[in-house]
Amino acid sequence: MLTKNTKEQENAAQEPKLNIKEYLSKLFDIKKGTSKAGTIQDIKDGISIRGHTAWILIFSILIASIGLNVSSPAVVIGAMLIAPLMGPILGIGMSIAINDIETLKHALVNFGAMMAISLITSFLFFSIPLFQEATPEIIARTKPDLRDVLIAIGGGLALIVSLSRRKEMTNTIAGVAIATALMPPICTAGYGLAVGELNYFLGAMFLFIINSTFIALTTFVILKFLRFPSVKYINLQRKKSIARVTTSVALLVLLGSVYTFYGLIQEKKFTQKANTFVEHLKSEGFSIIDKDIDDFNYNDRIITVTVFGKSVTPEEQNIWKEKLVELGLPETKLLIHQGKDDSKMIEEVKQLRATYADQLKFINNRDATIKDKDLLIADLKKRLNELPFLQISQEAKINYNGLKSISYAKKVTTDFKSLDTLVVFSTKWYDSVPRTNEQYEKLQLWLKTRLELDTLVVTK
Repeated sequence: MLTKNTKEQENAAQEPKLNIKEYLSKLFDIKKGTSKAGTIQDIKDGISIRGHTAWILIFSILIASIGLNVSSPAVVIGAMLIAPLMGPILGIGMSIAINDIETLKHALVNFGAMMAISLITSFLFFSIPLFQEATPEIIARTKPDLRDVLIAIGGGLALIVSLSRRKEMTNTIAGVAIATALMPPICTAGYGLAVGELNYFLGAMFLFIINSTFIALTTFVILKFLRFPSVKYINLQRKKSIARVTTSVALLVLLGSVYTFYGLIQEKKFTQKANTFVEHLKSEGFSIIDKDIDDFNYNDRIITVTVFGKSVTPEEQNIWKEKLVELGLPETKLLIHQGKDDSKMIEEVKQLRATYADQLKFINNRDATIKDKDLLIADLKKRLNELPFLQISQEAKINYNGLKSISYAKKVTTDFKSLDTLVVFSTKWYDSVPRTNEQYEKLQLWLKTRLELDTLVVTK
């Protein structure tokens, strides 16, 4: 009879052990579930640019051009979602991978037609003078970047892996269309032709070709990895010829892609080192105007800096050149643009600013004093205007039997230096009242105390 512990040990031994290698293999396996024949047919069906797809392409190019003109990313994204640009590019990558020369010819013809339609449509739109402004969205597509290559590689990989499942991949295809952004560069190229800016045209076309090349290249790599079947030909000699042609094209695309990728990496390094150099100059106290797109010329190895303020001496220029060598830019030419030495003028401006600040502080203090005095005067005026004359006269009649009448008025006097407002009470007394002067003095003291006015005057 087995004990309880023995049974638990046997059950534990029968449980499958966790195999990390097997788990990871299943986790990242893209071969399982691949529909090779279906994927090839889907890609072939999407190659043609004719009929309704041609019109959809025209409309999407028009929408994208408007979006670039008004700098609206939302409009550009909407155009990328409906544009049938991926079909011919995927067809090129697939035909090379499976040695299908006929499909390759068909894909290249449609790719050329797609480019021609896109360029003509955007050219006609931007030929209208009203729409020829170089907006930020247009300028952003005139200079390729290393990140564009990485986006094209990632987008191409995601797209072909998704298509090889042969399911509804609308979200993935739409996402790749937005991420790789094939439409804005081709529209910008049309803009460059319309306004006569060859640099815009070449830069935008270069970006478009980069995106297209790497999408086709990733398609080729994945289909080869998934071992998609090559097209079989009855004529073995023809098969060998086609294999040589497709292999040559694949190698040419691969070498061109590697060269482009390497060039963009080198340009990125050059730009980063140039930025480091400019930041170093700023940390040394030099005023450098913010760099423009043409200040760092990678092709000619030229860095242009524009200095204002103090002049750069020849000794300082030599130090700058030594700094370029330290940063790994020994063959780089440094162009320095500078105006006259205006350091004295800058110092004078600083002094004027300090003086202005002191004067402003003095004026603010004076204004505060004047405001306090104005408030005091307003309070006094209010108290004068609210003087209860009727009540005062009744109280005076009770306190002073000899008082015949009393009147009150405000009197403005000046000594030609300042103005003063006095409250004047005029009185009349009965002749029969003795000690009038004494009564008069008591009345004046009482009124001053009663009304809290030191400037009060009483006349007979």
